Amino acid sequence: MSRFKKKSGKGSQAISTASLPDIVFMLLFFFMVTTVMREVDLQVKLEQPQAKDIQKLENKSLVSYIYIGEPIKRAKYGTEPRIQLNDDFATVDDIRPFIETFRSGQDEGLHSKLTTSLKVDKEVKMGVITDVKQQLRKSQQLKIMYSTMQKSE
Repeated sequence: MSRFKKKSGKGSQAISTASLPDIVFMLLFFFMVTTVMREVDLQVKLEQPQAKDIQKLENKSLVSYIYIGEPIKRAKYGTEPRIQLNDDFATVDDIRPFIETFRSGQDEGLHSKLTTSLKVDKEVKMGVITDVKQQLRKSQQLKIMYSTMQKSE
């Protein structure tokens, strides 16, 4: 028969780090997949008005955004309020093709659910907003939403 020897207590064993690279790459992959990058670089100053009674959007993929405000680069673009569609400045006449392009990229059954969100600086005069709304009416985009910030009590 063989003899069994008791191992002498040399302390605790070292923790194996063989699976550590797998864990790091799994976390890296998770954050790369779940992170949403900002789609639009704002070129206008946007300090939204505050409201008490607001509602959140249900489906943000059905929303097109129009930004209106004073340009950040005042020396280049002046101080008059400008309209921004995606990453470029636009005129009121560019809104109709913008909406039609957005609409053509969606399923025909969802056209009635498409919404246009107006993100407007609180210092912008109502005349610019009225011109934008007139163009939205001409392009049959009747669901309009004003984006605001939650008013703290």
